[in-house]
Amino acid sequence: TALDHGQVKLPGRKERSLTATATEYSFTMIIRWSSVIPALLLEHHVSGFALQRSRAGIGGATSRSRTKLDAATALDLGNDSLSSTPWGGINDDEAVSLADIQDPKVGVLLLNLGGPETGEDVEGFLYNLFADPDIIRLPAPLAPLQSLVALLISKRRAPKSREAYDSIGGGSPILQYTRAQADLVVKSLKDRYGIEAKTYIGMRYWYPFTEEALEQIREDGINALVILPLYPQFSISTSGSSLRVLQEEFAKNTDLYGPQKMFHTVIPSWYDRPGYVKSVANLIQKELDSFTPEEIKEGISEKQPIPKHILFSAHGVPASYIEAGDPYKDQIIDCVERIKALLPTEEEGVKVHLSFQSRVGPVEWLRPYTDDVLPALGEQGVKNLVVVPISFVSEHIETLEEIDLEYRELALESGITNWRRSPALNTDATFIDDMADMVAEALNEPSQSITEACVANNVGNLELESVDNQMEINSAGVGGVGYDDDLAGRARRKVLKR
Repeated sequence: TALDHGQVKLPGRKERSLTATATEYSFTMIIRWSSVIPALLLEHHVSGFALQRSRAGIGGATSRSRTKLDAATALDLGNDSLSSTPWGGINDDEAVSLADIQDPKVGVLLLNLGGPETGEDVEGFLYNLFADPDIIRLPAPLAPLQSLVALLISKRRAPKSREAYDSIGGGSPILQYTRAQADLVVKSLKDRYGIEAKTYIGMRYWYPFTEEALEQIREDGINALVILPLYPQFSISTSGSSLRVLQEEFAKNTDLYGPQKMFHTVIPSWYDRPGYVKSVANLIQKELDSFTPEEIKEGISEKQPIPKHILFSAHGVPASYIEAGDPYKDQIIDCVERIKALLPTEEEGVKVHLSFQSRVGPVEWLRPYTDDVLPALGEQGVKNLVVVPISFVSEHIETLEEIDLEYRELALESGITNWRRSPALNTDATFIDDMADMVAEALNEPSQSITEACVANNVGNLELESVDNQMEINSAGVGGVGYDDDLAGRARRKVLKR
């Protein structure tokens, strides 16, 4: 899920920009109209917030019919937006290519989700999420109450959200890891290729925002830009959403980013790269090797002849996305098979499983769900398990809280006594060098524009179930696009007791 930037002024604090990420804190609510109005009227009288509209007009509402995909990406996915390049009217022979640039100044734009830095920002963080009409769609007569709805829900949800952030240190580490990755990619490009490059970070839902990154790129005079989403597998709700933000910015500023002014190329997905596959397999193998002889012996029984198991837990998406053409599921399956090929086989004592986490809302998501698979593995007598966060390249609340606290507790309760979790790639040397390789190769291969990447991955031209008849609130916190309040609360309570 996604939204544009909003601002909220907190009492007694300096005004700051706060942007919610629909894939960084996980809550779902279905609100009946009859319960909304009285609460809104009450909230109107007790509110201490001073609200502001964002550049995107948060606080307003759209009157046109929305689909689930529109809501997830906060973008207009009409065919017209993808039927021509953002700078329509430019002939191919007028566009600049890398070969035309005599003095290339190379920039690498890393796209990621972003996340709030401190727990004290949570209430404003949630307000900006729910103030987006693409997250909560009110009937036209209630549209003026959008801000009050957001205020009510953010106040109600903030305490639980703060608990989740407190359980991982008070804030999201995603920016810290992304900065470290960016610095190491620069070093690898210089040391291994002699390429002098500058890296930029464009977060979709938190600062530094994509627009801020583009401003810095412009100030630095970058004329050769490689756009690298930090999502190995392409999904319309992640890479697609980030790329469409760029597409809109390029379309509004053709004098700055048009093909006559700046060469750019996109790496839309990279799940199948040997370097990436190897880096993930190496981290998994270390965890497999950590099981002791006693644990391996414990893992063998009449019920379960295979001593060690691996569970790839991928971020989920609604099943309707896949039905409409999102390539994510196929890429996840292909990716897991490639990694599996580098690991021990079942005959060698290792069995691989795949599940999907972070589901939200009443609609069907990709199955099987991680919180269903863990109890099933316990019933099968599995004792030794390595859980792999396959669709994440850095630690954040979905790995540190959802997997490490919620799912670990569920696994132990299910009889899986020896738990291991493979770390996210973070600053793994093999992974960093592979990212540098991607950039170098992208500069020497035929370019792929933002629009071409969107079209190739079915962003647009999708018909999904209308959700006009209900108000569905999706908030996926640093925990992802899904959240089980009961499971999470239980896990956090047990951690606090220890």
